[in-house]
Amino acid sequence: MPSTHQSLAVLDVEGVLTPEVWIAVAERTGIDFLRRTTRDEPDYDVLMKGRIEALDAAGVRMTTIMEVVQGLAPLDGALGFLRELQSRVPVVLLSDTFEQFGRPLMAQLGWPLLLCHTLVVEDDRLADYRLRLPDQKAKAVDAFRSLNYRVVAVGDSYNDMTMLAAADAGVLFRAPANVRSEYPQYPACTAYDELLDLLTGKP
Repeated sequence: MPSTHQSLAVLDVEGVLTPEVWIAVAERTGIDFLRRTTRDEPDYDVLMKGRIEALDAAGVRMTTIMEVVQGLAPLDGALGFLRELQSRVPVVLLSDTFEQFGRPLMAQLGWPLLLCHTLVVEDDRLADYRLRLPDQKAKAVDAFRSLNYRVVAVGDSYNDMTMLAAADAGVLFRAPANVRSEYPQYPACTAYDELLDLLTGKP
């Protein structure tokens, strides 16, 4: 990324470095609604309230959800990609996941900086969620740019689009066809080596 500014990369997490947690929970519990992600539903509040209602209706407890999360591993090749990228530029993970979900996966990724939200758990029940702040991904990018960083952002879902728009450059990684077609202004790729080249300015 040739620039007079220092560069910084911000990455979404689920779908980019790790599996989609809620899809894994859907596979464990059989709750079809949990297969919906931010790739399908642009309104995050609608999505999360629907998830909580679906879990309540099925009587699924937080213990079960965390068992699923603790059994997940980063996507194949993600750790090597992240380490190589970190050797070239600072990296911050910006995600609409939650602290409780993030910790087991961040441990496997070498504890990169993750900025995310938190879940409200009461008596082993997922009761609510708390945003760190609304539209935190774009606001974080704005803050980094105000510190004179040139920011390049990577995402795959509707909830990443304000982040990509706020950045100096954006890349779609393994985004579904609906997202790619609605946001053709961003280059898209599916392989980590190609993504690394896009982020570090190689042809």
